[in-house]
Amino acid sequence: MKSIENAKKKATRRYGANIWGEANASFVKRETAPGQHGARKKKMTDYGQQLYAKQKLKTSYGNISEKQFAKYYDEAIRRRGDAAENLIGILESRLDNLVYRAKFVPTVFAARQFVNHNHVLVNGKKVNIPSYMVKAGDVIEVREKSKQLPMVLAAVESTTRDVPGYLEVDAKKLTAKYTFVPKFDDVPYGCQMEPNLVIEYYSR
Repeated sequence: MKSIENAKKKATRRYGANIWGEANASFVKRETAPGQHGARKKKMTDYGQQLYAKQKLKTSYGNISEKQFAKYYDEAIRRRGDAAENLIGILESRLDNLVYRAKFVPTVFAARQFVNHNHVLVNGKKVNIPSYMVKAGDVIEVREKSKQLPMVLAAVESTTRDVPGYLEVDAKKLTAKYTFVPKFDDVPYGCQMEPNLVIEYYSR
């Protein structure tokens, strides 16, 4: 857990933004990048801004691999409609992300481990793949034997973040219905995200 917290602090300093919205992330105010010889921020090129936006968005979902993230881009441009909105919809539909958004666990990193360790059901069936794509109407549930885990109880009772409108959560039964695939404006990011720049990065 300590290593996860350190990684979160390092990422928050790197991007100069409170990525996950924690109220106590005072280290976001540092003017230097992480590391012993962190340099002051400089004005970025267009490419640098695109790369920065991509890395920040990727990090907010628990540091998804570059290969996986590129696949999400390919799927986003294949679908009809706005590619940036499509990308957000894909990312939000990941099972580990929705377990985090439902407040069943404290962090998106914990959500990935939670799914991996067989603590989650989707429509009554065990799913242990964090990247599993949940569909609108699907119901996510914490397995009965896992509902009393201290981490789960603490996350459910936490008041540091709210459940977004595209999830109908029963905090007592620890179930969450994914009611619709969200648009960018529906997602409660802890800081400004720029998915349009991510699309530009991969399109260049």
